[in-house]
Amino acid sequence: MMKQPTLFSFSLFLLFSSTTLAISPAPAAAPKAPAAKTPHTPKAAAPSPKPLVPTLPQSPDSPDSVPDDITRILKKAKMFSTLVRLLKTTEIMNNINSQLITAKSGGITILAPDDSAFSNLKAGFLNSLNAGQKIELVQFHILPEFVSSSNFDSLSNPVQTVAGKDPARLPLNVNALGNSVNISTGVVNATILGVVYADNKLGIYHVDKVLLPLDFFVTNKAPALAPSSLAKAPKAAKENSSDDDQEEANQDHNKSGALSLSNVSGTKFVSLGIALMAVATMWS
Repeated sequence: MMKQPTLFSFSLFLLFSSTTLAISPAPAAAPKAPAAKTPHTPKAAAPSPKPLVPTLPQSPDSPDSVPDDITRILKKAKMFSTLVRLLKTTEIMNNINSQLITAKSGGITILAPDDSAFSNLKAGFLNSLNAGQKIELVQFHILPEFVSSSNFDSLSNPVQTVAGKDPARLPLNVNALGNSVNISTGVVNATILGVVYADNKLGIYHVDKVLLPLDFFVTNKAPALAPSSLAKAPKAAKENSSDDDQEEANQDHNKSGALSLSNVSGTKFVSLGIALMAVATMWS
């Protein structure tokens, strides 16, 4: 009799366990991971114009400063002492500094030969120039406008300089090809080696030679004789020839002993007359 309750209790336990497992909720599914967003790739900016001349490592990087002292800029590059001296002695330095401070537009471009370029000139060349020629030489290295390193190919030849724009006296031609900028003056061919300084008003470029103006080496030809002078020349020659012929003839007559009336002076005629009168008196 004791086994029946035990079996009954065990049966209830199994029934209750199976019912519990049947109604247990299924575990919730894991949430789906959000889809990865494709990152936005910004469009590449248009490349800026490539400079035609490289920047020198000695260049002072101060594009935001006001270039009110050309001397400071050139001295910092440590290779333009001769040019600085010429700018000072000709007083062009003060004019450039004043223009850069007061000018609201335009600008200036300086083609700067280094000390080595000046040392390659003929010995005593600078000392042989007068004050006016030294001023012209410095002005010939200055353009009255700002030219960026990428715009040399836009210049029209002959290029205007502060010294003037006379193609017969002061030609300055610029030829930009690839990354090379060459300058010809009719006397020398120079190359721009790099940028010394550049902002929106002032550009200073290093050149390997002194730009000598053709004006220094043009010799003035002697003026041609006037046509009237040329026309009179044969006549004068003929007269001289006649005089020479007459003199030679007179010499021949004298050598031969012949007497020419043209050679007898008035004194001889008077002496001859007196002698005849004396003879006549003796016979009378």
